[in-house]
Amino acid sequence: MKKTIHIDVKEPQYMVNTNVTFAQVPGWCGHITQDLKMDVIFPRETGKPVPAIVWICGGGWLEMSTCAHLAYLTELARCGFVVASVQYRTSNEAKFPAQLTDVKAAIRYLRAHADSYHLDPQKIGVMGESAGGHLTAMAALTGNDRTFDKGDYLQYSSAVQAACPWYVPTDVTKMPVNIPRDMQAAPESLLIGMNASLHMEEALKACPISYVTEDAPPFLILHGTDDHTVPFQQSEILHDALEARGNDVTLLAIQGADHADRQFFQRELWKIIEDFFTKKLK
Repeated sequence: MKKTIHIDVKEPQYMVNTNVTFAQVPGWCGHITQDLKMDVIFPRETGKPVPAIVWICGGGWLEMSTCAHLAYLTELARCGFVVASVQYRTSNEAKFPAQLTDVKAAIRYLRAHADSYHLDPQKIGVMGESAGGHLTAMAALTGNDRTFDKGDYLQYSSAVQAACPWYVPTDVTKMPVNIPRDMQAAPESLLIGMNASLHMEEALKACPISYVTEDAPPFLILHGTDDHTVPFQQSEILHDALEARGNDVTLLAIQGADHADRQFFQRELWKIIEDFFTKKLK
């Protein structure tokens, strides 16, 4: 059997550039230069620039991969976004704020290369899970603070226009602690390079709650009510602080969901994410 059909061209063709170097940072105890990479999904051609979403992987700041969840990110890109999954240094490579400066370097890189990826440099959102959610919130709350901008493309802003952190650690002083010495090897302690339970002042400098102002970008916070890794109350803390200062914020509680549970990868929830970024960026 032979058939002939006519296809109307209504959508762009999407491309994926992998292992794109967006910054170079010190590596191996400061003796070498390390490339930081991102994977970018973008339209090959488009009538006008489109918004971008930066994805930040989780992993307790101990491990990460730009490949994680690319299947879902591709679907988000096909909804009309440039999507970039970005690398950052883990806590065994560098201590905070290196992770935040890496994310901000990625955002500036995207703005500097907006024409290449057909993205609108005025409309960039950020999203991440767990440790990546922490960096999402930190990037969103420090957009006007150039303290954390290091490296190249400093003529460009690292501010974002919308943020969607998932199950985000926001205040280490409110995290459950059994005895102080247990905290020595906790992810947040490794992130700052000292026991967070014994150095609360230093730990708070790495917490999103310390950077909440009245001019934060819109937030959609996702968190499972049965999270055994990052308590649900951590997202409530950030939500309440943002709301108290008059910011646009929604906390979406996923009933019965644990940390990184399958509920977070259902089409229903990704449609909510798509609608949020569409409303805030388009």
